[in-house]
Amino acid sequence: MPIPRMQLVLSENWTMTRDLPALVRWAREAEHAGFDSVMISEHVVLGPDAGAAGRMANPREYALPGNQDPFTPWPHSLTLLAAIASVTSRLRLAAAGVLAPLRHPLVLARELGTLDLLSEGRLIVLPTVSWSRDEYAALGVSFADRGRLLDEHLEIWSLLWGPSPVSYDGAFYSFKDVYFEPKAYRPTGPVLWFGGAGMSSHLLRRLVRWGSGFNPLGYPGAADMRALASGLTAHGRTLSEIELVGGTRAKFPDSDSCAPLEAALEHIPQRMAEGYTTFCIKPSQFIDDPAKVGEFCREVMRRVSC
Repeated sequence: MPIPRMQLVLSENWTMTRDLPALVRWAREAEHAGFDSVMISEHVVLGPDAGAAGRMANPREYALPGNQDPFTPWPHSLTLLAAIASVTSRLRLAAAGVLAPLRHPLVLARELGTLDLLSEGRLIVLPTVSWSRDEYAALGVSFADRGRLLDEHLEIWSLLWGPSPVSYDGAFYSFKDVYFEPKAYRPTGPVLWFGGAGMSSHLLRRLVRWGSGFNPLGYPGAADMRALASGLTAHGRTLSEIELVGGTRAKFPDSDSCAPLEAALEHIPQRMAEGYTTFCIKPSQFIDDPAKVGEFCREVMRRVSC
């Protein structure tokens, strides 16, 4: 069986550090250890609804809708990934949870295309609509229209990666004869992944048309995977074209302790047999010492390579 591609999650590691240069160092250490990629997700701002469902039981758990402290830091992911790009040469850079509806598509395409060029095609983008009404309200964007806003982003980006000039006339965005130079590294633009808590019709539609990877929340059931395979077939594609991205299962013994690493990796062989190739892991779930992330990455690769 091939060695899985491991992705180091650099978001939400605030139980270890709030030092952004440390995250850049961790990325370099992950590359040296043999990791395939790093991932950073984002929020622009948080409001009271960030913690409306109560705080996570252990501060090392993943941030989910309504379970986080509104004071949680969320630095600008693309800026941080640009810094990482400058000190790495092979590591893929996953901008996860990019909240496209909160930006203008021309501005966001410029940011994504530039980062893709700087990294020589290593950028992965997972655009999403997210869940926080407070965040949308703070930025003056309609929460109800967020899905349609994302759809227009995707259409506009695909045009911008092609020949200039570009014109577009949609329900939300409209422009005529704009010249967009330089383009992204690839003629088709940065690699796009999509994800979510379930295989909604909207997710399926975007994934089969635009996606190169599927990064769900948890592991989707057989019905969702059948829907994905059928949708791809109807679009002239196959499931083998989609990079399936899974996670690791941190099982915390209590509300204050880290999780054991070995148990979190046990399910990887089974998931690889199901077609998953890439697995995310967040170091703060397993260690507390920021100086030991490089050692942690090497231990992960040793275990998954056996």
